[in-house]
Amino acid sequence: SCSGGLELLCDSVKIHKVNINFPNESDILTMKDLLSWVRTNVIKERPEMFMKGDTVRPGVLVLVNDCDWELSGQLDTTLEDKDVIVFISTLHGG
Repeated sequence: SCSGGLELLCDSVKIHKVNINFPNESDILTMKDLLSWVRTNVIKERPEMFMKGDTVRPGVLVLVNDCDWELSGQLDTTLEDKDVIVFISTLHGG
């Protein structure tokens, strides 16, 4: 889910239900894997507005099942089937 203006980078679609194959024959999917997948498959333009390097830009709040990802390990957060990930931009242009 993208909100706070980020949906403009996702063809104005706010909610995406995605199926992601596990990377590298692993049975663990992390937020780092998800962000890489989102950058490749969901964001249609200006990925630099969403990501910086391997992680989200400063000012993008990430919630995993309504919890701040900083409490669950950020990029190392392990994702389960049916987890809900929300990206919220806290930066507003004027």
